[in-house]
Amino acid sequence: MTQAAPNLRLPAVHVLLAAPGCAPLVERYGREQTVNALRELLGDLRATLLDGGAADTSEAGVLAALGDRLAGANRSRMRRLFNLTGTVLHTNLGRALLPDVAVQAVADALRWPMNLEWDLETGKRGDRDTLVEEHLLKLTGAEAVTIVNNNAAAVLLMLNTLAQGREVIVSRGELVEIGGAFRIPDVMTRAGATLREVGATNRTHSKDYDEAAGTATALMMKVHTSNYAITGFTREVTVEELVPLARRHNVPVAVDLGSGTLVDLEQYGLPHETTVRETIAAGADIVTFSGDKLLGGPQCGIIAGRKDLIAAIKKNPLKRALRVGKLTLAALEPVLALYHAPDLLTERLTTLRLLTRPAGAMRALAEQLQPAMQQALGETYAVTAEPMTSQIGSGALPVDVLPSFGLAMRAAPGTRGNPLGVLERRLRNLPVPVIGRIADDALWLDLRCLEADHAAEFSAQLTQLGTA
Repeated sequence: MTQAAPNLRLPAVHVLLAAPGCAPLVERYGREQTVNALRELLGDLRATLLDGGAADTSEAGVLAALGDRLAGANRSRMRRLFNLTGTVLHTNLGRALLPDVAVQAVADALRWPMNLEWDLETGKRGDRDTLVEEHLLKLTGAEAVTIVNNNAAAVLLMLNTLAQGREVIVSRGELVEIGGAFRIPDVMTRAGATLREVGATNRTHSKDYDEAAGTATALMMKVHTSNYAITGFTREVTVEELVPLARRHNVPVAVDLGSGTLVDLEQYGLPHETTVRETIAAGADIVTFSGDKLLGGPQCGIIAGRKDLIAAIKKNPLKRALRVGKLTLAALEPVLALYHAPDLLTERLTTLRLLTRPAGAMRALAEQLQPAMQQALGETYAVTAEPMTSQIGSGALPVDVLPSFGLAMRAAPGTRGNPLGVLERRLRNLPVPVIGRIADDALWLDLRCLEADHAAEFSAQLTQLGTA
């Protein structure tokens, strides 16, 4: 027998556009976008039917599919999520979360004109760096500062200004590579400076710098090895030791602190990290550091130091290419203002609040969430509330960990395939994606970054794990 031809009768475009159910779509997404999406959808439905597949071709069915298609096409690619990796300052997840005062300041800057480069006292053009300069001078002890879009830009601009066509002496043990294959030797080349390596990977002495210095030397530079640690038979030259050498050769000392901090973290029970003020007090002439790591602010790079060196850097044409806009400065200013009340930082600065969060609070939350997670996953996985360790992240204190607590999920014995990989994908596909980590035959959800006011939302969407 001859097979019957498939029924290709689909509702006409004009009929669907006139349907009451289509009016809200046109109002939300615009007529042109709705018509284009509808024609594409009808084409896809026709192809499915021709291939012998099944499709809902009713008016209600087509309009429902149209709504889903339009919603998907207009959904933002950047989405909020739950960072349960255990890394507080996660580069791939946006690093520092801003405190509410900074969020409000950014919202105001989005809605209103701002005095970005307008001096309200004189009524003339101003310098955008002055919006945060006073805060930074008090907090760092520097003579002057300038702001660029990240610390990599700060290092590039500093080297290009102060060492173009000349040599920069750096210890071999400090030739770091950070995320994205950003290497100190490479940025040195791009800045037009010549790298002069001294010492060995594990040991560098004062005499190495002294013997390498000459008429071609522009800078003696130290790079904070913030994303790795060399242990054992080691020796490095401190800033305090390097400064008199540099003075003798009449060259500045530059220090790239990376994820620089403005306060002594030990007062909050965290491991010590060299502060910007300590570095400048030790004699460094110029210091570069990030605004979005330990400082807990927006992404930017801060250059602090001697007034004459900062003045030269600000005159470099690259400064305009690397400068920050009003949103960054709007966020940075209130974050810096918080540092003038260090006794209140752990409750007001989001990054520090997360880093100092009591393990007991995370344990209580893990025990509260464990039954809901177990019910959502069924017998395929065993869910337990367990201690674990967090890390600061973004190259800060790489060998130090923080005691934490969270949920561990392990596949039931005999489960075939890649059950942890499947679960990791299902968590990522939730309405608010959940990002954990797989290690030691378990999927770990560290609750350090899940605060109480978001726990209910996290718990509520667990019922959708089976369909994610």
